[in-house]
Amino acid sequence: MNGNRADGDRVAHPLFQEGGGGSTPTSALDLIFSTCGRDLFAKLNLAWHSRLPLIGASHGRVYYIAEHGCTAYAVAMWSNPVARLLPQREWLELRRLAVAFDAPRNTASRMLGWMARDIKRRFPDVVRLISYQDCEVHTGGIYKAAGWMQAEGYVSRARGWAKGDGGGRDRIGRTN
Repeated sequence: MNGNRADGDRVAHPLFQEGGGGSTPTSALDLIFSTCGRDLFAKLNLAWHSRLPLIGASHGRVYYIAEHGCTAYAVAMWSNPVARLLPQREWLELRRLAVAFDAPRNTASRMLGWMARDIKRRFPDVVRLISYQDCEVHTGGIYKAAGWMQAEGYVSRARGWAKGDGGGRDRIGRTN
């Protein structure tokens, strides 16, 4: 995938852009995190997400962006859990986290930690955050670094995305 495909969309605040767009961040500590709109999230997720670039009709409750010098480096979408039997208002699910190829090291884990703290302030009724990790392409390092734990007793269902169902993927459930 061409990592430069989203360059035109990466300028987060074009009216406020300085000369060359600012310096390149050398650390995840240089990034500023905030909420963003669905359209900007969808464009950048399309360019950067390794496995699920399309979000379809998914509706997020909140979208986040990591930026430096008016340039975006990562985006995320949180929604009510997809599994209907899980608490729909008290839990949030990280549906997508997409990071640019040139983002500083540790961007994803720092963003996970910041989003968890912001969600706690923004949605006081939310008591649990969950996510699913695609084991074919991810090790879980970003979750471990952000203090998340693998869900105890988690067994993926044999419908949709579990291995053995004709091409699905193994996933590991994670919780904060």
